[in-house]
Amino acid sequence: MQFTRNTSSSKRAFRLIIKLGLILILLFGAIFILSKVDFPEPKKEIEKIIPNENFKIVK
Repeated sequence: MQFTRNTSSSKRAFRLIIKLGLILILLFGAIFILSKVDFPEPKKEIEKIIPNENFKIVK
């Protein structure tokens, strides 16, 4: 009786590592690209006056 070595689990783990690495590279690439985009600032300053009667004192 001969024993055979089953190496399919190591191949599966290697493929999983490659897939996770590609996902991480894509994620960091997307973050890098979004950080380079210059989003415009709002031109009008937003100010909302809240009356004092809306506040509740919590003790």
